[in-house]
Amino acid sequence: MKDYIIVGGGLAGISFVETAYTNGKSFIVVSDSSQNSSLVAAGIYNPVILKRLRLNQNAAEHVECMEPFYKRIEKRLGVKFDFEIPVYRKFASVEEQNDWFNAADKPVLGHFLSTSLIHTQYEYLPAPFGFGKVLHTGYMDTSILINAYHDFLTISGSLLNETFDHDALDIHTDHNIYKGMEARHIIFAEGFGMRSNPYFSHLPLEGTKGEILVIRAPLLQLDAIVNAGVFILPMGNDIYKVGATYEWHDKTDIPTEKARNELIERLNDVITCDYEIISQLAGVRPTTKDRKALVGTHPEFKNVHLLNGLGTRGVILGPAMAKELYNSIEMGIPVPHEINLERFSRKIMQ
Repeated sequence: MKDYIIVGGGLAGISFVETAYTNGKSFIVVSDSSQNSSLVAAGIYNPVILKRLRLNQNAAEHVECMEPFYKRIEKRLGVKFDFEIPVYRKFASVEEQNDWFNAADKPVLGHFLSTSLIHTQYEYLPAPFGFGKVLHTGYMDTSILINAYHDFLTISGSLLNETFDHDALDIHTDHNIYKGMEARHIIFAEGFGMRSNPYFSHLPLEGTKGEILVIRAPLLQLDAIVNAGVFILPMGNDIYKVGATYEWHDKTDIPTEKARNELIERLNDVITCDYEIISQLAGVRPTTKDRKALVGTHPEFKNVHLLNGLGTRGVILGPAMAKELYNSIEMGIPVPHEINLERFSRKIMQ
């Protein structure tokens, strides 16, 4: 009997798999890669909400958790997907500069906001008021991470590449059976696919569609991620990711002309050089109404669990949320109320 069946092979699923693996637990992963938001994500990790100049809740703890987590995976799999690079917030006025330095003086933000005004001049990205620099930032190449991790699972015989059939799950008091496979627990980490999960479909997972452009701009020559109403992420070899859009009604992963035009317009307001659009990517982020994760155990089935709702911060939240769920299952440590799915448990039973 396995310890875990884990449904979903994106950032949430991999975070729990890695947590189980490092704790010596056995598992099988079921994934058909139908939810591609993790693959198309820009993967930027930045604990500061730049529009409001405040930290996400528990951001410092989440960053502290993620750093060794991903470096351990890189070392074991022999791949590089974590790239440390500063985030520059472009200032539009002296007032924005002052707001930045006032925020940087606060103890909670001082660790992440540089108090030095960045005067780097990019010829084709005018910034007369300079930039503010966010520390402890970078990006994960999520495509490299997920593909390498799936290869690792395949080699070890731990990946079942198929669409999970919820009707084939047989839940018992102390274990679950799925197509002849027995496990003490099952973890659902399906992203937006949770909407079709009969055990958790009534939870308020809304989903937010996001689209990005991949461009080639040889003249741009950026050495930092620039946030200026649109993010511009240098990927090397004159390739950049540009994003992102937020769409609350369209729940498909099909790129749209509307988003393309929006991103082009926003990008043209920031840079002045020519560029070539290489591709356009779209995915539905698993977001909740209160913008917090969904972590915990089904109120009726005590060996059925959920790890979801990581939204736009999957690379930061994944390791910490997986740890919270694992500690809850294996050590009985309660999941904090602000992320515990029990805050919506009445909706499950309706």
